[in-house]
Amino acid sequence: MYLHLGGETAIKSDKIIGIFDMDTSTVNKATRDYLSKAEKDKRVIYVNYDLPKSFVVCNDKIYICPLNTSTLLKRLS
Repeated sequence: MYLHLGGETAIKSDKIIGIFDMDTSTVNKATRDYLSKAEKDKRVIYVNYDLPKSFVVCNDKIYICPLNTSTLLKRLS
């Protein structure tokens, strides 16, 4: 099964480690550091450049997504 993240981006659902809300998760410094390091390592993919609302952590990449976590979770079920 695939999860459509918006635009032309879809990922296999079995590769997903977690789906996180951008507003609540990035309050923690550790999360901000994790995202910053991933971006420096070129592992971050922006689905599009609208206001990011969530990020999806996969085995090897992190997708920054304009959709709410609730929308993504509904698409998974």
